[in-house]
Order: sequence, then C-alpha cells, then structure tokens
Amino acid sequence: MAAPAAHEFHWQSLARLSSGRVYHTLSEVGGQMYMLGGCDAAGRPCASLDLYSPEGDRWIALPPMPTPRAGAAVAVLGKQLLVVGGVAEDQSPTKVVEMYNTEEGRWRKRSALREALMGVSITVKDNRALAVGGMGGDLLPRNILQQYDLRKDVWALLPPMPTPRYDVNSHLWDSKLYVAGGRQCKRPLKAFEMYDSETRSWTTLPSMSCRRSYAGVIWEPSGRLCLLGGLRQGGGHQSSKFTKNVNIFDANQGAWVKSEETVAMKTKRADFVAASLRGWTVVAGGLGHQPSALDTVEALHPQKKKWERLAPMTYARCSASSIIIRDRLLVVGGVNQVPSPAHEILYVKEEEFL
Repeated sequence: MAAPAAHEFHWQSLARLSSGRVYHTLSEVGGQMYMLGGCDAAGRPCASLDLYSPEGDRWIALPPMPTPRAGAAVAVLGKQLLVVGGVAEDQSPTKVVEMYNTEEGRWRKRSALREALMGVSITVKDNRALAVGGMGGDLLPRNILQQYDLRKDVWALLPPMPTPRYDVNSHLWDSKLYVAGGRQCKRPLKAFEMYDSETRSWTTLPSMSCRRSYAGVIWEPSGRLCLLGGLRQGGGHQSSKFTKNVNIFDANQGAWVKSEETVAMKTKRADFVAASLRGWTVVAGGLGHQPSALDTVEALHPQKKKWERLAPMTYARCSASSIIIRDRLLVVGGVNQVPSPAHEILYVKEEEFL
C-alpha cells in the first residue's frame, strides 16, 4: 500500500473530557480505547475509568478503580486490564495491583507488588506481564524485573537488570526485552540493556549517544528503535537544551545507525506525541523554545526520508497521552499551562472516522 501524501492527513476534534487530565494511561482492548486514572487540574490522582465510544462520539464512565492513581503501568491480558503501581492519593508510590475485566465490567484486587513503586514500565509476553524498574518510596531507583502470572495470580522475580532506573522505555521484540534510558534520581541515563527470556540473562548494549529526557520513542516492527528529540542533559554546569536529533538502534545489527544516515527533525522539541502512522513517523505538539506549548506537527516521509509539515493540532499541548487504533492516532489530555480536556484524532482525510 502506497503511503499517503502529507496533505491527506487531517485532524478532527472529538468529544472532550469532562475535565483536564494528565499522566493518565490509554489502552486498547478489542479495538476500543480505555482511559485510566491520571491527575486532575488540582494535581490529585484520579480513580476514573472511561471508555470512548466513536459511534456516539462520547465518553462512557465505567466503574472507577478501587485505588486512585496517576502514572500507572497498564498491561492488556486478553480482555482484562492489569493496573500496576503508580502514584497514589498521598503523592507516594503504591504497590497495589488491580484488574478490570472488560466483559464482566468489574474490578478485582490482585497480588500486590513486593514494594510500592512508581515509574514502572510494563510489557506482555505469552499473556504474562513483565514489569521492569521503578522508583520506591525512598526515591531510589530499582533494578527489579518481575513477571505476573495471570492464572496463578503470582509475581515472580526474574534476574535483575544491571542498571537500577525508573521511567524506562521497554519493548519486547523477538522474545527479548529491550530497556532503554530511564532515570536515576531525576538524572537521565544513557544505559541500554536487553533481557533474553530464553537464556534468562541480561546483555549490555551500546549506550545511547547522550543523556536526554522527554524524547519521542518509536519501536518499528522491523526491530528498529527510534529516539526523537527531547531535552538533552547538559554536562557539568551546562543547562539542558531542546534537541531535534534522531537516533536509531537496529536490533537486527545490535548497533546504532550512523548519524549521517538519520534525518533530524525540523523543530527542536520535547515532551511530545510520537507515533508511526501509515508508514510516516509523526511528531506532534510538545515544548520547545517558544514560551507556550506547541501545536506544530511534522512527519518523516517513508520513501523520501524528509520531514514534512502536517496540519497543526487543534489544541497546543505537551504531556499528552496517545494511542494508535485502526491506523488512526488518538491524542488525549495533556498540559497547556493547566491540564487539558482536549481529545483529537489524526487520520487520512479520505477515510471516514465517525
């Protein structure tokens, strides 16, 4: 299928949230989008669970989570949503684990984590959740790797990763768990490691080129990790700087692609939406050198390898949550001075969404 042209991408505003939301989690079950938790305009963790209905362009409130939380790790196990850790109402990490059955419409409490953690990253392999890293109540990073067995309702410890950290980017590819970046005590890391589930061992991979936070992260199906933009950590007394650089790791080669073979973005930005849509690499919104959040959107053409401008977002914002469902990019909430209730979708203009 030929890639669409830049002018064919179109933004459409959808039903707004009842109030501003940030640090929420979006998940897909059976082609439907669920939104869990997050922080409201007052910074309080929410218990809400909402389902978006495209047929009526409306949000449907479902039974709320028993435990309000923000920044939770969520894994989809069949028709169920496993909600792990996060920040609780007292603004400290929680070890509570709860599961929502989308068919039964009810919550169940599951076996808790061994300790309270926030900043956990979660992936799914063979219907088992793999939770890596996190930050404890003592504000120190953890190197823990744990696996949740749905049938037994048990967390099992696996070999710990070499570098303790939280807020990592983790991805499962070819039965291997790749863990990139993350933080230690707010300081971004260059660490990049891989866990082989067959040999139950960790391998240290070539480090990222620089310490940066709030970068865009895309894992391509071919096994390429794309790190885009972000806030580059300064050395010594130097301040952090926005960057437009793009770095690519090829898991097939086990190496980073040479810088001269990558194409930098047009705009320096951080804390933005990044996604692969219809072959294009799309980045939207975020923060840059302007005094307020960005609404600009650009995308890398899959054949020309050139960044092109797309139509801007309707609502400028950073820290938005996003998800791809049926070749459409949905962007929900975020921040523009205050938490935003905005909800919009990017899709190819010829297609009907509603």
